[in-house]
Amino acid sequence: MKNLGKKERALIKHVEQLDEADTLKITAELLDAGMEPLYLLDLINEGMKRVGQRYESKEYFIADLIMAGLIFKQVLELEQMLAHFNVRHSNKIGKVLLGTVKGDIHDIGKDIFRGMMEANGFEVIDVGVDVPKELFIKKFKEYKPDILGLSGVLTNTVETMKEIVDAFVGAEIRSEIKIIAGGNHLTEKVCEFIGADSFANDAPAGVKVCRAWMSCAERRVTGDD
Repeated sequence: MKNLGKKERALIKHVEQLDEADTLKITAELLDAGMEPLYLLDLINEGMKRVGQRYESKEYFIADLIMAGLIFKQVLELEQMLAHFNVRHSNKIGKVLLGTVKGDIHDIGKDIFRGMMEANGFEVIDVGVDVPKELFIKKFKEYKPDILGLSGVLTNTVETMKEIVDAFVGAEIRSEIKIIAGGNHLTEKVCEFIGADSFANDAPAGVKVCRAWMSCAERRVTGDD
């Protein structure tokens, strides 16, 4: 991110350093000064990316990732954020079924994606972690979501994600839903193997894909070009 102000740079740094108090303090100040909440979330996410990089370099540990996730949740729960998104998104733009697939109990990436999706006006049905294909299909039939989000941190979740997509094909409901897979290890080739419609390595990228899908669906409904 370029051309950032002093407070914006400080916010990213405090997130990276897992400084909860100063992160929340500067966040509130920036919101009070009129910063657009979605732009503020981009700054928070930049700090989260740096936390992830420190984890990959073994400077941070799982506990640090959990702390970063908790800080992110607290930002979303600030009064200014709740007021903005509750007013702006009283009419939801789409429904998402979300879960970490069977064999993986990591929920930080999933929870961040959920928070950003809700902030962008989506209704999210979060079915938790270690979710088997049978539960995804059951919840799909119950809630009829527009999008299925499959989260997985471990590399062996690729096979599990493929099994879930195949189960939707076998149940003859695959054509009724868009599927996005999320995880740092995913690539275009892996996405193709899984059979998902798209993939994302971080939450903002996933939100962008889902918003584009709903925009296309709305144009088809209204008949706009």
